[in-house]
Amino acid sequence: MAETKRKVKVVVISDVHLGFIGCKAKELNKYLKSVEPEILVINGDLIDIWQFRSYYFPKSHTRVLQRIFKFVSDGVKVYYLTGNHDELLRRYSGLNLGNLELEDKLVLDLDGKLNWFFHGDIFDVTMRGSRWLAKLGTTGYELLILINKLVNFFLELFGKEKSVFSQQVKAATKRSIKKFSDYEMTAAEIAVDNGYDFVINGHVHIPVIKEIKTDKGIVTYLNSGDWVENMTALEYNEGVWKLVWFKDLKFSEDWLSVEPEDLP
Repeated sequence: MAETKRKVKVVVISDVHLGFIGCKAKELNKYLKSVEPEILVINGDLIDIWQFRSYYFPKSHTRVLQRIFKFVSDGVKVYYLTGNHDELLRRYSGLNLGNLELEDKLVLDLDGKLNWFFHGDIFDVTMRGSRWLAKLGTTGYELLILINKLVNFFLELFGKEKSVFSQQVKAATKRSIKKFSDYEMTAAEIAVDNGYDFVINGHVHIPVIKEIKTDKGIVTYLNSGDWVENMTALEYNEGVWKLVWFKDLKFSEDWLSVEPEDLP
């Protein structure tokens, strides 16, 4: 018996980093296969152009793209918002291909509430005037992912619990950057000034939903996380945003075993 797909008003994913060795493309494809959204928002860094290598783009990464284009052909409205790792696409912002739109930012009215989407790199202090430094950090992060995989191999071999120290190190680094740049508050203040009810980012790979109080009002800040470590998405239904973790989702074995070439 075929698994029933969950109907969702809006799905938001970000920081997939296709072409990067740490990308959890198989898990993302399973998640996308399990939902039936009316709108899909890709909030930046779908493809990691910074780390792209001609020799590394496995089938699982291609299948994610196939899944997205199947959404488009099935009538799902797909908004691709550019991020810093796919910033080369920003020269084509405004491109409209029917159900697929390429933009830098987006405002959606959902049940009378204004939702402001953009990747978030514009408020990251490490991205302003120090692009080479950010790229250097990404290279180091790639090495950290490889080391983490090796460590986990031996941990599993000896029956120990896996470690996610790459996530811990990156989270600590991002927290330090956040304290300095405070870009969440900056985004919230601009959102309040423009009358937005929700502001939705990616970029920092830290999934969260929280209210931020500014001098002029309150706004709900959301971050969709990533598909490198956290494997998270945002879903909107009936006036409510929720954070979805892949590890908490339940799939039947036959559902997971079907490869998406058929794109059912």
